[in-house]
Amino acid sequence: MGSETVDCLLIGPNEMNFSEYEANVRKMGIHSGAYRDLQLNFINYQNKPHHAMELFNSFCSSIPIDGRIIKPVSLGEILSPAISYLGTFLTKHGLTFDYINAFQEEKDELEEKFKNKNILSIAITTTLYISPFPIMEIVNFIKKYNQTARIIIGGPFVATQIRVVDRETLEYLFESIGADFYVDSAQGEATLVKIISALKNNEPFDQINNIYYQTNRGYVSTPILKENNRLAENMVNWDLFKDRNIEYAAMRTSISCPFSCAYCGFPEHAGDFQYAPAEALEAELNSLLANNPIKSLNFTDDTFNIPQTRFKEILKRLSKRKNKIKWNSFYRCQYADRETVELMKESGCEGVFMGIESGSNQILKNMNKASNIEKYYEGIALLKEYGIITHASFIIGFPGETEETVKETIHFIENSKVDFYRCQLWYFEHITPIGRQKEKYNIEGSNFEWSHATMDSKTACDWIDQILFKFDDPIRLPYYFDFFDIFRLIHRGLSMEQVKNFLRNFNGSVKKKLNDPSQKETDNNMILKIKGSFVPDEPLIINDDSSTGGDNISIEFNLD
Repeated sequence: MGSETVDCLLIGPNEMNFSEYEANVRKMGIHSGAYRDLQLNFINYQNKPHHAMELFNSFCSSIPIDGRIIKPVSLGEILSPAISYLGTFLTKHGLTFDYINAFQEEKDELEEKFKNKNILSIAITTTLYISPFPIMEIVNFIKKYNQTARIIIGGPFVATQIRVVDRETLEYLFESIGADFYVDSAQGEATLVKIISALKNNEPFDQINNIYYQTNRGYVSTPILKENNRLAENMVNWDLFKDRNIEYAAMRTSISCPFSCAYCGFPEHAGDFQYAPAEALEAELNSLLANNPIKSLNFTDDTFNIPQTRFKEILKRLSKRKNKIKWNSFYRCQYADRETVELMKESGCEGVFMGIESGSNQILKNMNKASNIEKYYEGIALLKEYGIITHASFIIGFPGETEETVKETIHFIENSKVDFYRCQLWYFEHITPIGRQKEKYNIEGSNFEWSHATMDSKTACDWIDQILFKFDDPIRLPYYFDFFDIFRLIHRGLSMEQVKNFLRNFNGSVKKKLNDPSQKETDNNMILKIKGSFVPDEPLIINDDSSTGGDNISIEFNLD
């Protein structure tokens, strides 16, 4: 055991091996909603499923472009917002911390930390998880190399399970995961501090609210007491991470969401909407830029442009900076006006992710979206006029959905002229507001397997497939290739057209797979197209031994 003592080791997201994940989802059945939703996001190459970013990293990133090799994209190059915030919070309360930012990429480093440091507790964040398997993998790894640190798990996954399953199932889940403490709180950082303090001072845990903890008699739960940690008083101290040399950063300026969309349970769990004022954001931004060569900044707020007055103040401050930064964010485009969009462009906005959700006013009403198609068209037109890249996300199959309303969504995708879009299958959680209207819409089932009065999940999947075949432009953005990844590629030296060409070729390979379900391997021509995505106008020199039974294809570009 090492001599340095760490009060809490924070562990960031675990991006599980995709082949293993695909195999787990396949077990649900190839005709299940979950698998059909996943099917649109990978192709088979060298006897393994690969999503789009894996393919980029496997071979496209090794192709010289303009005389340079484009480095692979990794999860670890963006510091987890949960780690930056929790690390700051722990330090503010007199506790020490260390961290692993991306579990899969940093396993060796984690093992070294176990050897060289005396770690009191380990906190695992769960922001990105919808299943327990990534958490279990982390816990198993911890217990292989460390039997003394106490494991604490909190975040959205834990809170959701507590809300949706019965006590017996919950305790079985907790036992299967194997942590010592589970935090049930919309925030949870104050509870984390109390657990660590109790561990340090050998104090009882039954006086700590908002937790489930393991005893000889099973898991004991304590009363719920709402935390009220003000974001403006707990902005990230980037000096704590100045050794990372961060190029791509994520920053949060608000908590929860002021809207109550019927498909989303986030606002009910996250608590009251609160936001940091523009001056607090500017102070944090100065801390970030002081030690890091930022190329692109992602504001992670669900509603960055709400309230509108604060948003304009932020834009004005960003516009006045001598060292302007490029940024992107989620965006409610129904609130776009010329003054605001012009300020967005002046301040460095590269692009926005818009949760449009439907091209039907009736479905938007059912969703309680507080907008309409006309406002969406106006907002997108303004964004495009100023050269801001747009991505529109849609849900297919929400209660009330019919053939007519899906066709309205198709019409909107085509006529709005967004740059990118994604249609995804409605995921029904009983804890969302629409769950309180089950009788009204005759909703049965859950998750990706459901039916209601006007559609079922199989029909919705059929429509999503049809929409994929409908468009080459705008371009469908597959899972595992996030909208914000586009800007990481652009800042690596690729053009927008090169990125689009890569995604067109990937989507073309998915279409061929769907057209021929018996296809076990993506054909060579499609692989060559993907490999040639970034140098579309250069002559190819192809070395293909597949005609003689070989497996190897190599590709060269004449760049002279």
